[in-house]
Amino acid sequence: MLSHLAATGNSRIKRPDGVVLAPSERHITSIPSHLAVCQPASIESKDEFRLRKQAHTNFTDRRQDAAEAKKRLLEKFKSAPKADDPEMAAKRAEREAMAKAREERRAERERLKLEERERKAAEAAAEAEAAHAAANAEAIAREAEEKSRIERAVADAAAMKAKRDQRYAARKARQR
Repeated sequence: MLSHLAATGNSRIKRPDGVVLAPSERHITSIPSHLAVCQPASIESKDEFRLRKQAHTNFTDRRQDAAEAKKRLLEKFKSAPKADDPEMAAKRAEREAMAKAREERRAERERLKLEERERKAAEAAAEAEAAHAAANAEAIAREAEEKSRIERAVADAAAMKAKRDQRYAARKARQR
């Protein structure tokens, strides 16, 4: 383990056994003890991975690491359950059932949306029809009012003419 002077940039770095490291030896080769306690032993930490990668820096080591990684990936795929495995078939059937249920829920939502749109369209048409009928009834009422006003005006004019004719006839009668 190295002292924490390496992180501070001090030029003299000592190992725990007291040996002063040369500048070329100053890279960290292990995880500090306070961090190693926190990490489970079976899982490689990021620091361990980086340190291992620092140790393997030449071409053959990198090529060997790549080949090992490919081998691990191939083993992972070989150990994966096959498509005809009963467990995989059960999972596939479960996913298909979930997809079918999801599709049914989507179709139900679409149906409800369509019904809602139709209901709103019917309400809008009924409101438009009611507004048209109200406007039509109001126009008819205005026409009837206008007609009765005209009839009253004609009747008033006829009554005035009758009075005038009566006065005229009375005046003529007085003159004779």
